[in-house]
Amino acid sequence: MILKLGIAAAFFCLCLLAVIIYDSTRFVKAVYRIEHPKIKKHVKFVLLADLHNRSYGKGNQKLLDAIEAQRPDFILSAGDLMTSVPGLSMKPAEALVETLAGRYPFYYANGNHEYRIWHDPEKYGGMGEEYRHVLRQSRVCLLENESVCLPAEGIRIYGLDLPPLYYRKLRSHPLSKEELDRMLGPVREGEYGILLAHNPAYFEAYASWGADLTLSGHVHGGIMRLPWLGGVLSTSLTLFPKYDGGEFCRGERRMIVSRGLGSHTVPIRIFNPAELVVVELVPGDGKSGPGRQKNRG
Repeated sequence: MILKLGIAAAFFCLCLLAVIIYDSTRFVKAVYRIEHPKIKKHVKFVLLADLHNRSYGKGNQKLLDAIEAQRPDFILSAGDLMTSVPGLSMKPAEALVETLAGRYPFYYANGNHEYRIWHDPEKYGGMGEEYRHVLRQSRVCLLENESVCLPAEGIRIYGLDLPPLYYRKLRSHPLSKEELDRMLGPVREGEYGILLAHNPAYFEAYASWGADLTLSGHVHGGIMRLPWLGGVLSTSLTLFPKYDGGEFCRGERRMIVSRGLGSHTVPIRIFNPAELVVVELVPGDGKSGPGRQKNRG
């Protein structure tokens, strides 16, 4: 009996190891379609989040091919394309940004890792200056509590730059509509507002502020995913985060949370492959609601 239990346990561990290796070395594609009357023109964009310097093939060619196959109108980043470790090379993230910005308009909002290298040069040396130089030279539109209007599409893109106070481990600091008004200003009426906000934990505040669509990441899908329970562990070290990945609604406001393209600290994924998010925005009354199709590959 003990021998049988040992064999079963060993088989289970081998299967789990196979899943970890498989899910930690691939990405899937998640496609969303949203209709809204404020949208003037059909557009498609790719959302990048939490790459953390990961490369899929030499020069990230597999990821670039997947993006190219979508023929997006522009690229959005919800942050953490690099990792804030002093002295760590950021070349994979820099090369990807340079290549994509040479092909498409690229709108970039900070995650907590970008924020660190910008604001703590004593710890990170010249990393912040180097990365900002790459973004500037590549003509990336960096949105730090700023917005940009796409008039032909009827869209305004806002980039929220949250300080470390809102990324604490094990506990959260409240974020109010009034604080978002202070950082971003009021929502522009008549425009479809897309908010790039790295931390999805504050969806209620984002919706109350007036974002029609919030795009987030940060949680990495919960590291491991369980049936019916979803993601297990957030990057804030809380169990079963409410906003772990996928699409969420609050009235007419929506949020899409990317499970991320890379990892750090806990460099594994279990039943939780990395994710490339593709979003189509379509003029319409929105009564049918946003459909979603997820393709694996």
